[in-house]
Amino acid sequence: MTEPETVPGTGNGRERAHNGLVIVDKPAGWTSHDVVGRMRRLAGTRKVGHSGTLDPMATGVLVLGVNRATRLLGHLTLADKEYLATIRLGQATVTDDAEGDVVSSAPAAHLDEAAVRAVLPAYTGDIQQVPSSVSAIKVDGVRSYARVRSGDEVVLAARPVTVSVFDLQALRVEGEFVDIDVRVVCTSGTYVRALARDVGADLGVGGHLTMLRRTRVGAFSLDDAHTLEQLEQDLVVAGLDDVARASFTSYELDEDQTRDVRFGRSLPDTDLCAVGVVALFTATGEFLALYEQRGPDAKPVAVFV
Repeated sequence: MTEPETVPGTGNGRERAHNGLVIVDKPAGWTSHDVVGRMRRLAGTRKVGHSGTLDPMATGVLVLGVNRATRLLGHLTLADKEYLATIRLGQATVTDDAEGDVVSSAPAAHLDEAAVRAVLPAYTGDIQQVPSSVSAIKVDGVRSYARVRSGDEVVLAARPVTVSVFDLQALRVEGEFVDIDVRVVCTSGTYVRALARDVGADLGVGGHLTMLRRTRVGAFSLDDAHTLEQLEQDLVVAGLDDVARASFTSYELDEDQTRDVRFGRSLPDTDLCAVGVVALFTATGEFLALYEQRGPDAKPVAVFV
């Protein structure tokens, strides 16, 4: 991507961010909603959203959309995500992470790298994963975590996810427990803490997540991210044109097509030369819309003008 736009002095409320994405390095202890609230103040607008929740204990890349870019977020949530995580083997918790009460313990110091590596392939590739019961998934209109907190027993249905990388990077014996550092690349909707739970169960000792850092969402990595303290000083906004070009296959319109797209019309007998959503640009590089191929025609998915 090209250099994002910098809007200095946004903390004083006199400047306003343009349409685009802000890539935040979320701090521990903050909810994603907390970060959205802070960005609304910094950007001077209520129109701020995020493209995928991070738990309060997690840190790392959180993609925020400002103003018109909020409409783009729904098309970015299917991007692959990358994490660095630490799993403690020997303890299971009610939340599958370090924020929940311990529900079982078992000695795990006998586990070595070979034993851990032997179980990881079962959780790599296209798998059926049962989400954590304290996830934000709704059950009869109520968030699963809210049901658990009110005393209900919740067992969620398994759902298909893809884990393309589940790599053991380090192993440390900590008394009776074993901590393993892993790198995970997965599709949206995958719960890394559920991986921690399942690996621990498979090894017969239980497991839970003690650290989670999201290092990438689609085309956006920690190299693109800024802390909230940095954004207080200079609100760095990646413009819609750059975001669309980095996130989707691009298609350049001619003059007649540009006119039709500005009105959200279909483009008959137009081959976008790609599968899935395609970003449409004018000859001068202005991003106008997302379209997709439907038979011989290109049809609008979302228009941004």
